[in-house]
Amino acid sequence: MIQIHNNTEEINTVAADLFINEAQKAITAKGKFTAVLTGGSSPAGIYKLLASDDYKNKIDWSKVYIFWGDERWVPLNDDLSNAKMSYSTLLSHVAIPKENIFEMYKDGVTPEDYAVTYEASIKKVLGEEGKFDLILLGMGDDGHTASLFPGQAVLHEQTKWVDAYYLEPQKMHRITLTAPLINKAEKIVVIAFGEKKAHALNEVLNGEYNPEIYPMQLIKPVSGELLFLVDKNAAGTN
Repeated sequence: MIQIHNNTEEINTVAADLFINEAQKAITAKGKFTAVLTGGSSPAGIYKLLASDDYKNKIDWSKVYIFWGDERWVPLNDDLSNAKMSYSTLLSHVAIPKENIFEMYKDGVTPEDYAVTYEASIKKVLGEEGKFDLILLGMGDDGHTASLFPGQAVLHEQTKWVDAYYLEPQKMHRITLTAPLINKAEKIVVIAFGEKKAHALNEVLNGEYNPEIYPMQLIKPVSGELLFLVDKNAAGTN
């Protein structure tokens, strides 16, 4: 399903409302809400809304569990860290227990070893089913999502829930949830705006199936819902 909005402000409001609604629903049904955050600049407005007085008191943050979809393998105080951005815009402004937050980085270990640890953390919270309530994703101009980049071996991973590898074009390690785990989720929301996303978005939604080139095409929920929140520029309707 795709929703086309006039601008990023509309997308932010819709996404924040959706986050609150899904949290309330999950907490009522089973006493906790498990969410996966996305990084980059796209979700910053959503997170700031959730941290605002109009939103943050609508859910019991002590029952919210936060993970990330992917991370650059940099310290948590690095400006490239997705976690740092999430703390500055949201997590430092709400009453969520530290033990409910699972950063995708740890000093003194290899990214490959930490991928195993991170998968164990997910299983501890979610059980063997591995079904998140909500996963937020972005999409790059090249059609990648999380750290599932075109032409990388991680695109073919079928057994691991979390994987780490060295991304040669960026000269850095990345750690990411894999497509099979993402696809287990109850609800997956993809945020994309700006005309630079238009070509990839059109290929992902309407082009031939070629996830080697457009990895977002790997995201196909097993039993949940996939929702694209895009603006007119990304949708090519302006």
